[in-house]
Amino acid sequence: MTQDNTDVASVLKAAQDHLWLHFTRYGSADATDTPMIVRGEGAYIYDIHGKRYLDGLAGLFVVQAGHGRAELAEAAAEQARKLAFFPLWSYAHPKAAELAARLAGQTPGDLNRVFFTSGGGEAVETAWKLAKQYFKAVGKPSKHKVISREIAYHGTPHGALSITGIPAFKQPFEPLVPGSVRVPNTNHYRADEISGVPGMTPEQYGRWAADRVARAIEMEGPDTVAAVFVEPVQNAGGCFPPPPGYFQRLREICDRYDVLLVSDEVICAFGRLGTMFGGEKFDYVPDMITCAKGLTSGYSPMGAMIAGERLFEPFKNGDETFSHGYTFGGHPVSAAVAMANLDLFEREDLLGHVTKNEPVFRATLERLLDLPIVGDVRGAGYFYGIELVKDKTTKETFTAEESERLLRGFMSKALFDAGLYCRADDRGDPVIQLAPPLICGPAEFDEIESILRSVLTQAWDRL
Repeated sequence: MTQDNTDVASVLKAAQDHLWLHFTRYGSADATDTPMIVRGEGAYIYDIHGKRYLDGLAGLFVVQAGHGRAELAEAAAEQARKLAFFPLWSYAHPKAAELAARLAGQTPGDLNRVFFTSGGGEAVETAWKLAKQYFKAVGKPSKHKVISREIAYHGTPHGALSITGIPAFKQPFEPLVPGSVRVPNTNHYRADEISGVPGMTPEQYGRWAADRVARAIEMEGPDTVAAVFVEPVQNAGGCFPPPPGYFQRLREICDRYDVLLVSDEVICAFGRLGTMFGGEKFDYVPDMITCAKGLTSGYSPMGAMIAGERLFEPFKNGDETFSHGYTFGGHPVSAAVAMANLDLFEREDLLGHVTKNEPVFRATLERLLDLPIVGDVRGAGYFYGIELVKDKTTKETFTAEESERLLRGFMSKALFDAGLYCRADDRGDPVIQLAPPLICGPAEFDEIESILRSVLTQAWDRL
């Protein structure tokens, strides 16, 4: 029995017999070995046996304010006592209205129309559907296609999955929604092989990558392309930041061809980069933002699609309806938690904390570059990827079989056993991803680096 009198054996058996875990490969280990997390406090989580781990991924890029924040739980309880549920289907409730106004006041440009969802994938789905209907409403019905980047992840609903650029995730569910087109991403570490042009500076590669979007629009036909979906810092593949000038060039291209620029900020919004939204970090104004995760710091599910005023115009005259919605979109409890979470952001200056500590986090992780297995450290804010290589000089990566043995066969479990919860990922080249709660500082960075150094050294010795 644990301290809270949880029957360990019965809980683990319940998970083994009845719980279907997400994105989990079964059969490779005893199900009773499934980690069972029972509580969190600050930057740490605790398993059912009482062992403590540093949460190096903020749950799943979510728990910005850290675990165990009583004020967020109290905001949920207070709202649930007052109004636990009401939909936004032709009706409203105060917390959704207040939150929409607050978000509109913090977004770049005129993005001031907030459509609430239950999560990030639904927000992406909403953005694509709005793009299609908007162009129909303004007399351009053939504009329906979406351009997104290779290896990029945008969600699991059929539309969002179609936009996703990870073939292995898509193949089991084909045929998917037609009209999704892929372009190169902004991985400057692999720029030579991606572009075929050796020696480009980050600025040159950014221009080249953005111009691939223009070429794709031209190849598909500008009259058929509705939107371009991009993350401020691309998650899958290992935290690809945009090269200087990339988003400015992308904005020019989208304006030239009357294509909507959608900033998918499900991970990057709400402080992950040290700003509330990606446009502030990288100086661009999109036509839509999709967001979720950090909006409530994970204390209640919530997402949103935030649109510019011109996208709302066709729906203002009473003739056009956006026939789309979700039962739990704008849930009163979630909206109350989001408001309390944003209060906490302001009170504790979490954005300033991340901005101040970003150089420290980067420098701490870059100490790992002295290891032969570490090829690149990249990212922004509190969102970093460490790419693993077989040869630092040639940047030779691992084969699929080697990656399987390295990441799933050793590293994921070894890192967790050493007290660090993070992500060892091979959606692209093998990487370790880190996105700790925004309350973390130099002490937690040093702990992350120490554990990584030990485990990466062991991994290299096993090769």
